Amino acid sequence: MNHTPNRYFYYILTIAAALNLTSCSTTPEREITTLPETKEVLPPLPIEPPPPIVKSTLPEITTPLSINQNVKNFVHQMVTKHHFNEHDLTQLLQSAVIKDDILKRIASPSEGLPWHKYRKIFLTETRIEGGVKFWRENVAALASVSEQTGVAPEIIVAIIGVETGYGKNMGNHRVLDALATLAFAYPPRSPFFTGELENFLLLCREENMNPREPLGSYAGAMGYPQFMPSSFRALAKDFEHDGHRDIWKNPRDAIASVANYFEKNGWQRGQSVAVRATAVGTQYKSVLSKDLKPNSTLAQLSRINVSTTENVSANANVKLVALEQLDGDELWLGLTNFYVITRYNHSPLYAMAAYQLSQEIKQRR
Repeated sequence: MNHTPNRYFYYILTIAAALNLTSCSTTPEREITTLPETKEVLPPLPIEPPPPIVKSTLPEITTPLSINQNVKNFVHQMVTKHHFNEHDLTQLLQSAVIKDDILKRIASPSEGLPWHKYRKIFLTETRIEGGVKFWRENVAALASVSEQTGVAPEIIVAIIGVETGYGKNMGNHRVLDALATLAFAYPPRSPFFTGELENFLLLCREENMNPREPLGSYAGAMGYPQFMPSSFRALAKDFEHDGHRDIWKNPRDAIASVANYFEKNGWQRGQSVAVRATAVGTQYKSVLSKDLKPNSTLAQLSRINVSTTENVSANANVKLVALEQLDGDELWLGLTNFYVITRYNHSPLYAMAAYQLSQEIKQRR
């Protein structure tokens, strides 16, 4: 990342000094210590799949962002709420483009696949061996962060592996373009991505970055761990204590950031993630739901003929998860830490892929 500010940010910083503004950690405009609980059920943010071996030679379809009333309203909010300069911010947004490819990809995330297909994307020999290598290269940072937060090192490694193949595929879209496209040209999730665009502009100001430069996924996720801007501002960590939270080039900052994300969302030190379960008959289907919180106990599930051979307390809170295989459902009991993984991406498929990858990496290490 090039951290050299352009004229736009010198101007912003001058205004900030004049108004005696401070960073997000002390200003009352938004208290950010951990991510709030999501009150509405949203589709999971897609993750960037492995790049194709042969890329299309067709030109990418883009359209300059039109400064319509929605964009003007956004600019007005940034000016009144965060003291951005109206002219400079409008010019910045005029440099953004609406990308047709982003709109197509956001509408069909990998999480729509059945488990037997989804699993094959992430449980690969390359990703497992890559995880072993990443662990070996960052063993000291992983040990230190795990000791401080209680988050298992294999989980941290697996998340980075699922998200970006250990930094090899962080995305090639300008974050500005991705967020502008989804904020202003994708109505189903416009409020969410408008908020992320707001956070992106704020983090660029706070981290002294040119907002035209950061690259990320087609959903605007960034760096090794593919943090959305709101997650970056709330939970990214500076492991090196060098004044920068660099999740693009510094894997140790990324490791600390992932662990902090899980710790703040309730990770339980030393506890399991999920255990295999079996069922007699089909009564188990009556308790399946999209709610990912552990909302049953093993004692309750036993009444509908669900059981496990693992050592789980009859009164422990669990979530019955059914994963679609070719020959029927594969059943698991998700524990609290399984739910915590779904706070990273609201999909049981994602959580299970990350968990199983973590176990493969740990065994090979």
